[in-house]
Amino acid sequence: MGELYHACYRRLVAQVYAFTTDLTEAQDVVQEAFARAIARPQGLADVDNPEAWLRTVAVNVVRRRWRRRQLLNTILLRDRPVTRLVEPAPGPERTDLREALAGLPVGYREVIVLHYFADLPVEEIAGLLGVPGGTVKSRLSRGRAALAAELGDYQGGGAPAPAARTEPPARTARASGSSGVKHA
Repeated sequence: MGELYHACYRRLVAQVYAFTTDLTEAQDVVQEAFARAIARPQGLADVDNPEAWLRTVAVNVVRRRWRRRQLLNTILLRDRPVTRLVEPAPGPERTDLREALAGLPVGYREVIVLHYFADLPVEEIAGLLGVPGGTVKSRLSRGRAALAAELGDYQGGGAPAPAARTEPPARTARASGSSGVKHA
């Protein structure tokens, strides 16, 4: 278990951090995933891909925590007027991508992180989250669009931004003898 811990702890924390945008929570969640692995009678000896198992447990822990927080907020704010909370000013450790990810709806953030940070294929994400593959593809597309809108013209590595795709001009019918029907 020690070798597995050293091999994938940082990678899992980075993936969960991108998911939660909170480093302390990411570390806690990954630690909890390892604790659950150790608590299993045979450890992870019967698991084909231990890192994937740990990632699945970590994602489920995060989702459970979010649901509990949401329920607690609902209970606490039920009879009280909603007040705006003041957030601390961004520190140097916050990046544009982190802020953009934090601004995404949870469903979009989940699939973006699992696909791009954990490098999971659509089918595996669908299985992990319990949604159809088409839903994952849709969320990926919408999440990318939301990130692009949020990040604006930011260019990470100095690479030129991809050119916008434009549709070719519509064909027009010829004036002489045209029936008004377009032929491909």
